[in-house]
Parts: sequence; C-alpha cells; structure tokens
Amino acid sequence: MVRIILGVLLGLNLIAVGFVLYPPGGSADSLEKDLARMQAQLAQKRALIEQTRQHAAAIEKGRAEGDQFLNAYFLDRRTVSSTLLSELTAAANQAQIKERDRTSNTEPIEGSDTLSMMTITLNYEGSYRNLMNFVREIDQSPRLLIIESLNAAPIQGTNTLAVSMKIDAFVREEPVQAATGGVAQ
Repeated sequence: MVRIILGVLLGLNLIAVGFVLYPPGGSADSLEKDLARMQAQLAQKRALIEQTRQHAAAIEKGRAEGDQFLNAYFLDRRTVSSTLLSELTAAANQAQIKERDRTSNTEPIEGSDTLSMMTITLNYEGSYRNLMNFVREIDQSPRLLIIESLNAAPIQGTNTLAVSMKIDAFVREEPVQAATGGVAQ
C-alpha cells in the first residue's frame, strides 16, 4: 500500500515538475515574447488607424473644396442661360463692342451625371481695342469661361473687325431631392 502511495506521489511530483518546466500558458520568456509581439502589433494597428483617419480627413477636405469649386465656377442648369448671357452682354457693353448674334449648345460631360459643357458661338463687331477689352472682361469673369476659338477679320472700308468666337462654360445639375427630403447621391 505504501508503494502504491509512493508511486502515486512520485507520479504527481513528475506532473508538477512538468507544469513547472512547461507551464500550460507557456514559460515566462515565451509569455514576455508574446506580449512584446502583441504590443508591436498594437502599435502598428494604431499607426494604421491614424493614417486612415488622416486619409479620411484629406478626402473630406478634397470633397468640400471640390464642391466649393463647383458652386463658385460652374453655373446652375436652371439659371445658366440668363446668368451667362447677361454676363456676356454686360461684358460686351463694358468693352463697347457690338453684338450681332449668338447660339448655344449644351452637351453632357462624359463620366458625369450632373455636369455638362455649354458651347456658345458669338459674333461681334468692334475695334481691336474694344475686342481686347471684351476678352479681358471675359477673363475677369467670376465664372469658369474658356475661349475655345476667336477669329477676327477686318470689315472692308472701316476700322472695325468682324469677330467670331466660341466660349465654353460649365453647367451643373442640382442634386435631385429624394422623397425623404434628403439629397440623392
């Protein structure tokens, strides 16, 4: 009986020595290595989160600046004709150049559902100096107006030029209001 008890105690001692040498959660050194590795991973994840926050902030800033640019330089579809034509008439009057006729055409910009480009063909008569003043007035316009082409030819027997020009302006559609009252994207 004593031998059985001593055998059981010896077996339990061997199990205890095994737990001391090879603890179930790992040794103190392996636990410290695991802790250091996990702390390094945590630092990497925090740096990644901070970088993602910076990217998100840059994206939001870019979106806000893009919207601000569109609002400042692109004309609203509903008021484009009256706004642009009144600006061009005012510029022609300021430059003392005589308007003959004009036509306009609007085409959607490829890849966008809300942006279009309006091409306006204008014909004027005036002196070279008046033409330069008119071009300066267009250049100083608060709108994004691009002179695509400008042709000037003298009218026989006068000091006047017949001017034909194409001007491009950019138009944006207002976002459609959803049934819930929010803005549809």
